[in-house]
Amino acid sequence: MRIINLRNRLALDVSKNGHSIAVDVAKASGGRFGPDPQSVYAVWDEFADWAAALAPGEAVGEPFDATELGAPVPRPAQVFAIGLNYREHALEAGAGLPERPMVFTKFPAAITGPAGTVELPAGDNDWEIELVAVIGRRADRVPPEQAWSHIAGLTVGQDLSERRSQVGGPAPAQYSLAKSFRGFAPIGPAVVTPDEFTDPGDLALTCTLNGETVQEGRTGDMILGLAELVAHLSAVLPLLPGDLIFTGTPPGIGAARTPPRFLRAGDVLVSSIDGIGRMRHEFTDPTRDVTTDVAIKEHH
Repeated sequence: MRIINLRNRLALDVSKNGHSIAVDVAKASGGRFGPDPQSVYAVWDEFADWAAALAPGEAVGEPFDATELGAPVPRPAQVFAIGLNYREHALEAGAGLPERPMVFTKFPAAITGPAGTVELPAGDNDWEIELVAVIGRRADRVPPEQAWSHIAGLTVGQDLSERRSQVGGPAPAQYSLAKSFRGFAPIGPAVVTPDEFTDPGDLALTCTLNGETVQEGRTGDMILGLAELVAHLSAVLPLLPGDLIFTGTPPGIGAARTPPRFLRAGDVLVSSIDGIGRMRHEFTDPTRDVTTDVAIKEHH
């Protein structure tokens, strides 16, 4: 099952005659489920049973464009993020391997959809492609062997980060704030249920910047897998339906390059995970003319 947010309405992305169409859930269910994309996670079991019984060949839907999609989980109560969860990324960051998950938050107001523009704040802005898990059933003190039963699905995420304020200097470090500027938590294009994957624990991730591959990895290379993360977090506090877990990024971030490389106005970032899809974002700088930046880049 592929859950999408089409023009702020809950929909299913289904295949019909070899093409993807969007089935409006509120209409298809006769009002049994509402149009709010966030509401489905509070009634996940009921919704999943209904969706599984829906015959794609009989579904009435409409073609759609990726640019019309919003965040499939637009208003989570909690957003957890895991740092240094890939060995090679921990090494490129100059950090040791963590003995337990390094946890921070991206504030929910930073969430945006899988396509569009993101405004760059002043500073050094970096990319971090990540697999994001969506909680479907309340998880409280859940052991690893039961963790996957609490996960509604998986989506693509970017843990965009402003590095200067993240690491601090004269001023104190602002880790979560540095990762929560407007639009700094894009997710999408769909939430895909685990049954859609041959192995949901080992998916390929790719991130390109202006067509150049800057990150490649597999989620199977995570130091702590999704089951262990759910177990660790739920031992501290309950995970609620619709919560998000950003699971960490593979190597290739801009801050670790020589010389460091950061996002600029006019840059295009494409983030992809096999079996889920891709996001595409262009970056703008309110203090500069984006068309001029692009013209200069093309000239050189």
